[in-house]
Amino acid sequence: MHTTQLAGLLLIAGLLCACGADKPGAATAGSDGRAAAPAAAPSGDASAEDVAATARGDVDCPVDAAPNAPGTPVDDIVGVRPGMSYEQAANAVMCSGPLLVIKPENSRGFEINTFGQTVRQGFSARFAEPRVNKSGRQIMQEMERDAMARGMNAVRQDMQPGQSKWFVATMGMPGQEKAISVAREQWFEQDRNPTVDSVEQALLEKYGASTERNDQGDTHQLRWAYDPRGRLITETSPLFNRCRGAADPDSGVSLSADCGLVVAANVVPLRGNPALAQYLQVGVVDQAGGYQALTDTQQGLQAMDAERRAQQVRDAGKNAQAPQL
Repeated sequence: MHTTQLAGLLLIAGLLCACGADKPGAATAGSDGRAAAPAAAPSGDASAEDVAATARGDVDCPVDAAPNAPGTPVDDIVGVRPGMSYEQAANAVMCSGPLLVIKPENSRGFEINTFGQTVRQGFSARFAEPRVNKSGRQIMQEMERDAMARGMNAVRQDMQPGQSKWFVATMGMPGQEKAISVAREQWFEQDRNPTVDSVEQALLEKYGASTERNDQGDTHQLRWAYDPRGRLITETSPLFNRCRGAADPDSGVSLSADCGLVVAANVVPLRGNPALAQYLQVGVVDQAGGYQALTDTQQGLQAMDAERRAQQVRDAGKNAQAPQL
């Protein structure tokens, strides 16, 4: 059973941890690294296509993604990979589906001292939904249905067949943020579900021999883990149980300077036929690169604030009011 969880990113090795709610200095919207001004709420009914067209703006497709260097691990999900700039990653995500709309995430991010600066720490993407004006009675009826479903512990999926969603975590100095992890969930179209075996085979063909294959309940899990030098981690490595990723876009990831690239995949079968796949989750994280980006960003922000305070002292030497004694 797939349920939505709102989880912050987690940082291991005792440096930093993620926050799960808006806090001073948390990532906010705005392509230039500043908080975006609130936009006027649109009104009137609109199709999903119209909603997407308005929200997406200019999208440059297809994405001109450079191939992986020979001998290096495959690190992309549909062309989106760690190391892309915030803008490049957002554009590439929208190129993966004409109805996908980007939403900057303010409630998921690392709990770092930004010294008053705005650091964009990631964005999500989902399919646009039709905008329908509803009467008060319709709204009340929906609330009653939701309350009844919760009371009966009914499973409420947040995805429909044929849809996908993303989460991309980013880090860097304001305006220079880059992706450090990418995760995507794809629900297969109704009556066009592939077999679980064919999905696993497609994953192995793209990412190569896996570090681990494991079944958790009905979910089939695969993992490709590498050390910082790009060497595949095997069962005999001391890093085997340490270097893990997160396939679910709603889950957090861990970062460690001892781990390199980690790709994780979950293949979830159809309830009525476990031989067929209902949806696929794939996540990739550059653990060592992300850890370094966090460290560099924190140090850069601290240095920027130290220079600000030093400049205030210099200005005070010229313009400060003398005390009356």
